[in-house]
Amino acid sequence: MLGNPVAIMHTYLSAQLALMALITGGLYSPRLPEKQAPPALAFFVRGGTANPHMPPLPEPAFQFDCWADGDTGPEDAYNIYLELYDTLQGIQNQPVVVGVTTYQIKSVIEEVQGQQIQPVDPDDYHRVLGLFRVMMEV
Repeated sequence: MLGNPVAIMHTYLSAQLALMALITGGLYSPRLPEKQAPPALAFFVRGGTANPHMPPLPEPAFQFDCWADGDTGPEDAYNIYLELYDTLQGIQNQPVVVGVTTYQIKSVIEEVQGQQIQPVDPDDYHRVLGLFRVMMEV
């Protein structure tokens, strides 16, 4: 049975102290819970590819939403994205233990650099969107 890419990514990100220090509102999948105050990071698998000749090496594509609020919200959301970028970019053969099973994040490639999403309502939270493709050995 293949491993759950969301659980693998959540486990990996939860262990990254510099990132977790910035997202005191939490780490969530698939989205920021209603009434949850930022700063926070939410992510989900938005698609990806798999090779039928190498089934244990899927390449899920993740969307990450970096959330912040307040007067410094745009800058804070972008700083969360930058820390996420530093955390993910360049990973090679990173073991991740979920339960009793060890998986590997083989590589991570950014597909779209951080995009600042403008809030529709002035009271809305600020968000920066990042898209990454991840090769996992599951």
